[in-house]
Parts: sequence; C-alpha cells; structure tokens
Amino acid sequence: MSLIDDAPEGVNTPEFSVSEISGAVKRMVEGEFGHVRVRGEVGRVSSPRSGHVYLDLKDERAVLAGVMWKGTASRLTTQPEEGMEVVATGRLTTFPGQSKYQIVIEDLAPAGVGALMAMLEKRKAQLQAEGLFDQDRKKPIPFLPRVIGVVTSPSGAVIRDILHRLSDRFPTQVLVWPVAVQGEKCAPEVAAAISGFNAMPAGQRPDVLIVARGGGSVEDLWGFNDEAVVRAAAASEIPLISAVGHETDTTLIDFASDLRAPTPTAAAERAVPVRADLVAMVTDLEARRVRALAARLDQGRQRLTDLARALPQPERLLEERRQRLDNAAIRLPAALRDAASQARVRLSSSAGRLQPTRLSDRLDRSAERLRERAHALGRALASRTDRGRADLERRSARLLPGLLERRVARAADGLSALTRLYGSLHYERTLQRGFAIVRASGQVVGSAKGVKPGTPLEIELRDGKLDAVTGGGSPAKKPAPAKSKKDDQGSLF
Repeated sequence: MSLIDDAPEGVNTPEFSVSEISGAVKRMVEGEFGHVRVRGEVGRVSSPRSGHVYLDLKDERAVLAGVMWKGTASRLTTQPEEGMEVVATGRLTTFPGQSKYQIVIEDLAPAGVGALMAMLEKRKAQLQAEGLFDQDRKKPIPFLPRVIGVVTSPSGAVIRDILHRLSDRFPTQVLVWPVAVQGEKCAPEVAAAISGFNAMPAGQRPDVLIVARGGGSVEDLWGFNDEAVVRAAAASEIPLISAVGHETDTTLIDFASDLRAPTPTAAAERAVPVRADLVAMVTDLEARRVRALAARLDQGRQRLTDLARALPQPERLLEERRQRLDNAAIRLPAALRDAASQARVRLSSSAGRLQPTRLSDRLDRSAERLRERAHALGRALASRTDRGRADLERRSARLLPGLLERRVARAADGLSALTRLYGSLHYERTLQRGFAIVRASGQVVGSAKGVKPGTPLEIELRDGKLDAVTGGGSPAKKPAPAKSKKDDQGSLF
C-alpha cells in the first residue's frame, strides 16, 4: 500500500508506507516535546481488569487522551475522577493502532486544594443522597464499654494519647488494629480494619470503635475521604467514633460515624466516663438512699404511734361484751320456761282437736284397704304362680336335669315364701295368736274412754263371737256359731 499525493506536473513525489509515516510522526512528537506537564479537567475514566487507567484530559477547546500503566496507577494517593482538575506529568507519544497521540502519565496530582475540595463536595453529595449520613442511622455510644477497638497507627502519638486518657478516666481493655493513616494504603487498610472488628465473634468484638489520626493537610487526610472508608463506617454494627485531624479538619468519615470527636484525646473522653466521678455519684446516691430510708422509717414509726393513740383499749372493748353476756345468762332460764309453756299450750290445743271417732274411722278404712290389697295380692300371686309354672314346664324340657332341679327348687321356695306372706297378712292369723276385735254398734272400739256403761259389745275371737255389756250388768254369754272366712268382713286394723 502506498500513499500518492496529487502533485504539480513535473514534480517527483516520494512514496511512504503507513508504518513509515506513523514512525516519523512518533519520532517527531517524542523528540520535540519529551516530558511535559499538562493541566486540565479529567473527562472519561476507564479502569479495565488489567489495572491500567485510561482517561481524557480536556479544556474548553481540546481533548488529550491519556494512559497510566498499572504500576503508576497503584502508587497514586488520589485516584482520578471525572470532573477533577489535575496536573498530569508524562511524555507525549503516539498510538499507531488508532492514529492518535496521547500522553503516558507518570504522575497525577490534583490542581491545588480547590480541585480536591470540589471533588470532595461532589463525593459528599453523592454519598449523602444515598442516605449514609442520615441521623436515624446513628447508633448510641455505650455508657461504659467493656472493650474499645482503636483503628490508628501503632507508632504515632495518637495511640499513646488515647491510652493515657483512658487510663486517667476509666481503665478499659483496648484492642488496636494497626493501619497506615496516610498514603495509598490508608483507605483500604482503614476500611479493612473496620470490617474486621465487625467480623469478630459477638463475645470478643469491641463495644465501641475509635478511628483516629493526628492533624495534617488535605492531602494527608485524603484517605479518610475515600468512598470505601465511608461505606465501611456507615455499615459498622459497632458504634464508631471518628477523631481524624484537629478540630477544624473535616473528613467524610466524620459524617458517616455515629459520633465525631474533635481530637483523638476527646474521642477517649467521649468513650468512657470518669471513674472517680462515678464512684462519687454512687457514694452520694447511697448516702441519699440511707437518709431517705431513715426518714421513711421515722415517718412510719410516728404514724404508727399516732394510730395507736387513737385505738381503744382492749379491756374497754371486752367490757360491753361481758355485760351483754351476763344479761343474756340472766334472761335465759325465764325464756326457756316461757318457751316450754307455749309449747305445752300448743300441744294441749292440738290434742283437744283430735276425736276418737275419727281415729276409729281411719282404722276401719285402713283395714278395708288392707283386705283389698291382700285379695289383690292373692290373685296376683296365683296368676304369677300359674305363669311361672307354665314357663317352668316349657323351659324344663330344654334345660339339663341338674339345672332343672335347681330352678324348680328355687321356684318352690319362692312360692312357699309368697304363701307364708299371704297367710301372715290376713287378719284371721292375728286372731289365732290370741287377739280379739271389739265392736260397739258395728264400729271397732279402740279405747275404753269412749264407751258408756251399759253399751252392748260384740267380741270376735278366732273361733267365734261373744256378746257383752259394759258397766255393772252381767254379760249375756251367747256363743255364736263360727263364721267361714268368706262371710267375715271385720278387720283388726
């Protein structure tokens, strides 16, 4: 391939290859400029997996491509961000693969404090929009932590100040996680320390964290403005106190922490109370408690004394009860006699209302009901006996001989018992035992008081009846023929 320019007629034009042209341009650019310092605003920034960084430097009229190799990019204290104003130092060269010139950056620094502050404000606005600085995310600092974790340099004056202040106020166990507090290793080590403390087991990790560093320039404190450090502080489950720089220095970790202390020494003061003050306060509270308890006891004792004065004497309470008991004992015999007299009057009145005739009528009615029940019982017994005998005959054909004999014996015993019961209930059996029925004018005589002298009587015995007269007359003995059971209608009951 060759490049042929249109040239005037008669003039010889040399031919060059693309590589020759690119090489000539490269030599001319590198020979003319060599190392340069370029000031501009960072445009597009690209960081592939290789670790190299590709970016654009631009101003209002032009754009210059730039590249930083992996080793240079890892040594930067401030990583380039879009919109950041920087000063880049390097050499100009060309890239034949894309027919462009570029600067190979060997050093990159912000263009003054103003550029750093502008980038800081931009990062702060971004993280604040995500809610990392919200007050509702803040956790309270424990009043008396058991273990305190400190993230700082182990060789600086900061750790000595913190330990000395903790020893003066309240001696506490301290765990130190050593980190670099400035330079390129600062941000990753501080973020790893915060995450490492939070990853410890629950029974071993600190109760509060202190991230501390002494004062310095904006560049020296820049590691505590790193996004990774801010996110680690915001995600910490352990309450975190930031103490970076002096009182006038402000870094982004101060906004993400749970409490900001102006100095490392102040952070130690915020972490623990003064032991002597606590002892004095406890002693004062104990003295107040004792005084309050004594006053309460005195008040109770005085109250009890006042109430005791108002109570009556026990002897006086019993005097009235004793008098009432004596009066009741005096009235008791007379009351018992009155009650007995009243009961005697009621009993006499009730006895006067009773009439012998009514009693004899009730006896006659009872005797009649007893005869009817005896006849009904006899009929029922006969009927049941017949049914039992028939049922027994039917079953006897199916039962074994031994069982049949036992059942027949039991049935015979029951029949005999019923027969005896029927016989004992009939009034004639009572007459056979030597009793008699006395009648006057056809009515059964139950008492001698109601019979007048000279009244004819009829006496029924077991073998017949006799006629008699009450009073002085002699009875006429006329034996009467014995009646059969069917003709007898009298009853003893």
